[in-house]
Amino acid sequence: MDVTLPLDQMTISEKLRAIEEIWEDLSRSSNDVPSPAWHADVLRARDERTKNGSAKYVDWAEAKKDIRDSVK
Repeated sequence: MDVTLPLDQMTISEKLRAIEEIWEDLSRSSNDVPSPAWHADVLRARDERTKNGSAKYVDWAEAKKDIRDSVK
């Protein structure tokens, strides 16, 4: 199926909502979505940063709010 969105006519908020809807759909069948090998490296590096205190995890709802607020 070929889907075309009018990206040049969409607001940032609309684009983020479209991304969110696609991500939610992919998440429902996450076992079918292959992860690239480099994801494990990234996850290990992030885990190390949280362990040494140079980074912290943020609740997804809070992260989305921060992103939305930063693009207004």
